[in-house]
Amino acid sequence: VPYSFTVTSSLAATLAVALASFIGVNIVGATIHRLGFLAIFLPPGCPVFISPFIIMIETVSYAARVLSLSIRLFANMMAGHTLLKILAGFAWQMLTSGGAWILIGLGPLAVISAVCVLELAVAFLQAYVFTVLICLYIKDAA
Repeated sequence: VPYSFTVTSSLAATLAVALASFIGVNIVGATIHRLGFLAIFLPPGCPVFISPFIIMIETVSYAARVLSLSIRLFANMMAGHTLLKILAGFAWQMLTSGGAWILIGLGPLAVISAVCVLELAVAFLQAYVFTVLICLYIKDAA
């Protein structure tokens, strides 16, 4: 849609959705397991002397899920939009230059159309990946 804005090309929006999902996963895990939910930070059979180190690594890894989800979605959406904007700028410059550039400028217009279809496919794929990862995180918490 012309002059529209994709919400997922904003890091704040993707971070908010990932953070809300993360909080929801923690609520589900804490509701089901109570204090036993904290056992995810220490794998069974871990030697006692390296337990503090393992707990620290697992905590950072668990918290990094939020950043991983949000940055993956944001970067993929932003890259596609940036590419479209650059190609549209080139095509516009060619079309407004006049002469033979008008005919040459039709090539980038065809490429823009193809990239729009690719961008739509990437959007659906990213939504699928985001949803599958959230479902895996909920399964791990339950």
